[in-house]
Amino acid sequence: MNIDNPKIWSLTDGSQGMISQTKGLANELSINIKEVKTEIIFPWNRLQPGILPIFSWIFKNKLPRNEIPDVVISCGRKSVYLSVYLKKKYPNIINIHIQNPKISSKYFSFIIAPNHDALFGENIINSTGAIHHFKKTNNLKNHYEINTKNLITCIIGGENNHYNFSKENTLDLCERIKKIKNYNNNNNNKEILVITSRRTNQEIKNILKKELNSVSTLWFGEGKNPYEFALYNSSYFIITSDSTSMISEASISGKPIYVYQLPMKRKSKRFIRFHEEFRKMNITRDFNTLDKLENWTYTKLEESERIAGIIKKRIIERKNES
Repeated sequence: MNIDNPKIWSLTDGSQGMISQTKGLANELSINIKEVKTEIIFPWNRLQPGILPIFSWIFKNKLPRNEIPDVVISCGRKSVYLSVYLKKKYPNIINIHIQNPKISSKYFSFIIAPNHDALFGENIINSTGAIHHFKKTNNLKNHYEINTKNLITCIIGGENNHYNFSKENTLDLCERIKKIKNYNNNNNNKEILVITSRRTNQEIKNILKKELNSVSTLWFGEGKNPYEFALYNSSYFIITSDSTSMISEASISGKPIYVYQLPMKRKSKRFIRFHEEFRKMNITRDFNTLDKLENWTYTKLEESERIAGIIKKRIIERKNES
C-alpha cells in the first residue's frame, strides 16, 4: 500500500452528512477515492448489524470488481455491513468506521468516535465533535449577493428523535433573531442569512418566511446552497441544538457560535455531553439567554486532519512491526 496515496473506498448510504464525514477523512489520506453507495436488501436494511450473518448477495449495489481497495472508510449503519464484508473478503485492507458501529470494534482496523459517544478502546480514535470535509480556509467566491460584513448565519435544523421543534419554538427563535438585528444602531448594519436543512419542515419554513423575510436573506433549498460560503464568511453563527454535525462544521471558522437550545423529547446523554464539551472549549454559548452579541475566539477545529495524522502514524508503526 502506498501510504501517501492509498486506494480508498468511501462507503455511505448516500446521505450528505455521512458523505461529509467519510470525505473529510479520505481527502486527508489520499486523492485516489471512490465513493460507494451502500444498498442492502430486507431485512438487513432494517436490522442492526450483528443480528444476521453477512453474505455477498445482501448488497444490491454492484461493487467495483476491477481493483481491491487499500482502505475503506464507512459511516452509517448500512455501511457497517459492507465494511465488515470487505474486511472478511480482503483481510489485508484497512477498514475504518466513523461513529459508533454498535458492534464489536474487533471487526475494524480503526473506529473514529466523537468524545460524546463515550466509546473508548485500543483501536478507537476519539474526535471532538463530528469530523467533516470542510477546511479552515477557502476562497469561495460570493455568488449570493450577500453582504459578508458582520454576517450572522442562522442554521436551522428540525425535529428528530431527541428534540422537539414546534411552532412556539420557531416563533421564539425568530423573536430573538429580530431582537439581535434591532438591538442598537450598531447592529442594524449586520446582515442575517437563514439556512434551513433537509429536516426543516414546511411549517417552520412558513413561520421563518413570515417573521424574518424583511430582516434577513432566506435559503429554503432552492438554488445554490450558501452553506459552505457561510462557513467561511460569517462573523457569527446561530445554530439549533439538534445537530452536532452543523455545530462541528461551523467550528472550522473560529467564529462565535450561539446554540439555540430546543426542548428535549427525552434525555440524551450524547447530546448533553456534546453541548457541555463545546461550551467548556469556549466554542459555543447559549442563544436562549443572550442579551447582545459578543465576540470571542477559540482554536479552529480541524479534526479530520488531526485524526488522519494519527492513522498514518499507526499504519507506519504496524508496517515496521510486521
